[in-house]
Amino acid sequence: SAEVKHDGVELLVSVKGEELPFACKLLCGADGAHSWVRRTFKLGRIKEMMIGFQIEVTGYPGIEGRLDMYTGEEVSPGFFAWAIPSGETTRIGTWTLPDRLGGRSCEDLLIRLQNHPLWKDRFADCREVGRFCGPIPAGMIQRPLAERIAVFGDAAGQCKPTTGGGIGKGFEAVDRLVPALADSIRMDDLSADRMYHLTRLLEPMRKEQARSKALRDAFLTESSDKELDEMFKIWARPDVTALIDEFGDIENPIPLGLKMLKDIPEFRRLTAKAAKALIWG
Repeated sequence: SAEVKHDGVELLVSVKGEELPFACKLLCGADGAHSWVRRTFKLGRIKEMMIGFQIEVTGYPGIEGRLDMYTGEEVSPGFFAWAIPSGETTRIGTWTLPDRLGGRSCEDLLIRLQNHPLWKDRFADCREVGRFCGPIPAGMIQRPLAERIAVFGDAAGQCKPTTGGGIGKGFEAVDRLVPALADSIRMDDLSADRMYHLTRLLEPMRKEQARSKALRDAFLTESSDKELDEMFKIWARPDVTALIDEFGDIENPIPLGLKMLKDIPEFRRLTAKAAKALIWG
């Protein structure tokens, strides 16, 4: 249990079956998608929660340094599946929104990927050596900071909606907040008003996350398989791949999107529904 007092936070923590008392000036929760800290102090709901399933295999004929991406309603409805080389093994996975599963599991989708007529030969020699499954929280909560409380990373819903990556964004939130939080601890001012003010330091992250989600929805989540085929034909053109090579950045897809809107007429036609989000956020 935990209780916020005027001069700190008092906790009871179970250690080897025994409840021990602890006290701190500031309680930080980096305790995952189902964060106990977030739920206990009612900091808000994650705006979008995806589910992912990944296996680690040997025997996949991939190229080191190159990601293979698979799309389609059968294998990753509204999102994509992947095969990522990782030293001697390859990580193969898929993710989607729970309401897009239609009674299936992400493991079912991965099995479909491995047995799909177009790609099954790629997976014929794969041998599983590990598996992982879990939620992917994207869409920052309304109150990542409260009186003497702060949450970071998955606990705050800071994953990237385009790739599901969360470690980098969690550290970005730390970089943005910790200097100001350290000053607040020294001043012994972690009041609700002070923490509300510090929350504004995360607004650039919140805006970038919203724009990235709008891009993903326009190009992927809200696109049919036929529309995806049309887009991939455009992306495969030499002039477009040259733009991707020059401006592409998986950590920040927005500059590439703006460049393509300007330079590729077909791309502009396909992505008119995303233009507002790209330009104005």
